[in-house]
Amino acid sequence: MSDTGTGTEAEALPREAPPLDDRPRDALAHKARAEAVPPLLPGPGQPPGSGPGGTTAVDTTPEPADSGEAPGLGSFLARAAAGTAVLTVLAAALGLVRDQAIARYFGASDASDAFLIAWTVPEMAATLLIEDGMALLLVPAFSLALTRRADAEAAPRTDTGEPAPDPVRELVAATLPRLCVLLMAGAALLMAGAPWVVRVLAPGLADPDLAVDCTRLTAVTVLTFGITGYFSAALRAHRSFLPPAGVYVAYNIGIIGMTLALHSVWGVRAAAAGVAVGSLLMILTQLPTLLRLLPLARPRFTRLRKRASRTAPLLGLTVLAPVVLFVVSRQSQVLVERFLASTLPAGAISHLNYAQKVAQMPMVLSLMICTVTFPVVARAMASGQREKARQRVERDLALAGMVVLLGTAVVLGYAPQIIEVLFQRGAFDTADTEATAQVMRVYAAGLLGHCLVGALSRPFFSSGRPTWFPAFAMGTGLLVTMGAGYALTYRFGVSGIATANAVGISTTALLLLMGLGTRVVPIRARTVALSLGRLAGAALVAGAAGWAAAQLVPDAVLSLAAGCVLVPAVFFLTGLALRSPEVVSLLALIRRRFTDGR
Repeated sequence: MSDTGTGTEAEALPREAPPLDDRPRDALAHKARAEAVPPLLPGPGQPPGSGPGGTTAVDTTPEPADSGEAPGLGSFLARAAAGTAVLTVLAAALGLVRDQAIARYFGASDASDAFLIAWTVPEMAATLLIEDGMALLLVPAFSLALTRRADAEAAPRTDTGEPAPDPVRELVAATLPRLCVLLMAGAALLMAGAPWVVRVLAPGLADPDLAVDCTRLTAVTVLTFGITGYFSAALRAHRSFLPPAGVYVAYNIGIIGMTLALHSVWGVRAAAAGVAVGSLLMILTQLPTLLRLLPLARPRFTRLRKRASRTAPLLGLTVLAPVVLFVVSRQSQVLVERFLASTLPAGAISHLNYAQKVAQMPMVLSLMICTVTFPVVARAMASGQREKARQRVERDLALAGMVVLLGTAVVLGYAPQIIEVLFQRGAFDTADTEATAQVMRVYAAGLLGHCLVGALSRPFFSSGRPTWFPAFAMGTGLLVTMGAGYALTYRFGVSGIATANAVGISTTALLLLMGLGTRVVPIRARTVALSLGRLAGAALVAGAAGWAAAQLVPDAVLSLAAGCVLVPAVFFLTGLALRSPEVVSLLALIRRRFTDGR
């Protein structure tokens, strides 16, 4: 998904950057020369797709040494994005295998609905503790601690009789033990209150007792996901991206293995047990690398209060509350959907789930760009380099938008074929395919909004200062989702729920885009919106072409294979005709690479 800028197979996957405390001191002394990146959008009077000096939008070639960019950062980020892409695609493929196994053995039934209600717990926990909440809090905190460590290493040393405290270890000692205690209490509380949780989430569920059993099995993820998210944030701040990217590979392996091994004995409870097992594997996936990069010393309890006071500005309540409220509001869209769908005929929750999981794959792939570059933005903000942060954010928005809109075009054109190839077997019949494909096309209308919300929220929280605007924007979008859902569900069923989701998340994305430039990073919102508008036009044309061509090939596999060629070709040709800077730059870079190769 990202150009690596390398010419050897050995560089296809990223090498972990060394921890900052292992780097030469003269490099640490120049930390203020931040990771500058060429801007994505053209400046005044420049041709589309070029930045200052003619730098292309997707160029990952490192800048000269006098540009202020850390040597090799561009190629490292490209390799990191490539490696993350490989593991993200593998995790997504295993996720499809996981969903196929559940669909094969349980179809769209009362049992699958009960499991999906219980799965709401790990879904919310993953968003809060791994994907958004923990990352938004801890990546800036670790980045600031690493910056302080670099300052201390670069400053003249004085003999004080005892070693200088390490800000990174102090941060870990002051936060990780307390976090574990809090998460264990939350998991125990959820197990005890599982019947009440099920009644609140799905009052119309046909088999609530089964959902309660599954919820108690998945409640352990409150603890395990929290530890996973903590480890992921620490590793990403140290620019180690492969272990965090591999956690969902381990997670899905656990679910698939338990489902295949025990479905005949435990029924759908086997899948819920697999969630617990997979979450433990997520921790083990990252633990060796974490211990190598960040050896954990035994905490000195006499100094714990002092360490906690030093980290209070990083992880205090005023910073924590806005992040938690934003993440909970975002995940509450799923709660609203399943609450409304529980009043519809059996299988409605399952149709929504399968459609959403497949439709959001382009969004997940697009956000890996922002995941890799988030520590770079956080370091730039910690060093006060707002202009370099702006360039990085603008570049990320357009690159992520191009990826997600290309995927949206494929979903619009070939939704029935995708669902038939992936799920139509066993208990999942033709009627389920038609219902799920219809919902998935509606979901596709909100994919750009989901992508932008994920990409725009990171800069808001990158400075480590409290900001309530993302929570306000997400709360507004949630109110729109609830109102539209209640208005549309009775008349349009699951399609009305999906429409409400698209409208609500798009409202949030628009508010975040308008508010980012005036509050945090001075991005050019109008220019970014124009660029995304051109890409959206190309996606609509490509999706329409795919929709028309899909009916010409009866076999679903062959039709989908042809669409994977047709839709990208139409997308890029239309983007070229609309003079989209990202498409022009990408095609120019590909042409230059082929020319250089000859």
